[in-house]
Amino acid sequence: MAFLVAITLLWAFSFSLIGVYLAGQVDPWFSVLIRVLLAALVFLPFLSFRGASVTTITRLMLIGAIQLGVMYGFYYHAFLYLTVPEVLLFTVMTPLYVTLVNDLLDQRFRINFLICALVATAGAAAIRYDGIDSGFIRGFFIVQAANLCFATGQVLYKRMASQFELPQHQVFGWFFIGASLVACSSFALFGNLEMLPATAQQWGILIYLGVVASGLGFFAWNKGATQVDVGTLAIMNNLLIPAGIMVNLLIWNREADLLRLTLGGAIILLALPLNHWLLRRQT
Repeated sequence: MAFLVAITLLWAFSFSLIGVYLAGQVDPWFSVLIRVLLAALVFLPFLSFRGASVTTITRLMLIGAIQLGVMYGFYYHAFLYLTVPEVLLFTVMTPLYVTLVNDLLDQRFRINFLICALVATAGAAAIRYDGIDSGFIRGFFIVQAANLCFATGQVLYKRMASQFELPQHQVFGWFFIGASLVACSSFALFGNLEMLPATAQQWGILIYLGVVASGLGFFAWNKGATQVDVGTLAIMNNLLIPAGIMVNLLIWNREADLLRLTLGGAIILLALPLNHWLLRRQT
């Protein structure tokens, strides 16, 4: 729990840093590339090329590609269509995806996931009930794709951690190498060289996000995920929402429509106790 709580507080600032200083100003594919490459460099000195099986290395690279590489691709583009509080609120679906992916791997399915997803979608509509456009809808589904990637990576990592032949810090570099392969390919295909960082501030933010938020953050979060049950992991994913919104509103976005955000957020958050109640009825 200590790892998860600490990283929640750390990541609370990341949303606003991206939304305020990078989104629309720096090419999102370049931001992703720099962030994962710096994170990989953090763990490269600890990486052991002996002792880890080919299966472990391959699985870790695949998890990194999904949880970090593909997820960041969706995540950074969401800020082009949504405000920072909206992106945060729409991540509320991540706990549902955590439990859904875990159940699918256990070869079972619960209808309550669909019901809760519809409730959360209604909350999203409430936030923009008088201004829903194609960009907003696109942004909502982009965030959901990012949520699904993040949830899938957490569940897969938690399940395979007990199979590591070496301490986690000696193999975690493969996680970032997998993400780097996705980031390099994406930037080569879709990157815009005319939107590279133009100020020292933007470079500083990218370095911080890469070394601290991604490098240390993802290692500590995934390590924490191996020390709690799936239910606790799902709930911890949502502690980031109030923390991130609080930071954004107090520092950068004081004029936000608090009433609408509160109403929509309350409806979205209703999906969590509803999911818990439905699970209890099923058992």
